[in-house]
Amino acid sequence: MSNIVKIHPVNPQEKHIETAVKVLRNGGIIILPTDGVYSYAADIKQPKGLEKLARIKGKKVEESHFSFLFDDLSQVSDYTMQFDKSTFKVLKRGLPGPYTFILNANKSIPKIFQSRKSTIGIRMPDNKIARMIVRELGNPIATTSVTDEDSVIEYTTDPELIQEKFGHTVDLVVDGGIGQNVASTVIDLTQGEIELLRQGQGEVEQLL
Repeated sequence: MSNIVKIHPVNPQEKHIETAVKVLRNGGIIILPTDGVYSYAADIKQPKGLEKLARIKGKKVEESHFSFLFDDLSQVSDYTMQFDKSTFKVLKRGLPGPYTFILNANKSIPKIFQSRKSTIGIRMPDNKIARMIVRELGNPIATTSVTDEDSVIEYTTDPELIQEKFGHTVDLVVDGGIGQNVASTVIDLTQGEIELLRQGQGEVEQLL
């Protein structure tokens, strides 16, 4: 069973952030809070971690649809093709926030994805813990939602229950308080226009 570390959601303790970052840098998997549901996470620069993350979902890495979680928009531009001013305005309106934006990827994404992945899912949650972990790590993390096998409850929101149910599959659970039970809204921006792929927490009207 993995360890669980409680991190204050408003004033995250630096030593606990460093604990999570160390696990990621060593190719480990953590579960962390976002502004929506809790998510599994791996360092995108650690193939071993990406492979573990894919196994949790029962897939190969190149077949996995991980979102990349960023700290700021300047970091996003390092991994995406150049986009126009209207796309930038949408990103500025929605981030940080409960959206996943699909953008065209460039060659900076990990080589393990490049054979099949021409797009990238961008997440920048309104959650200090998640973004501080990315900032301390120095590069994005790959994430995927922690989904529950229960036919009634799709997402477990209590981090202690998350550890009890899923702690055996990861190296560390980050307790940032009770999470949400609604995932992010997914929007495709690859054609320069807003295309709603999944309605979640974020409202499209907020982006217009």
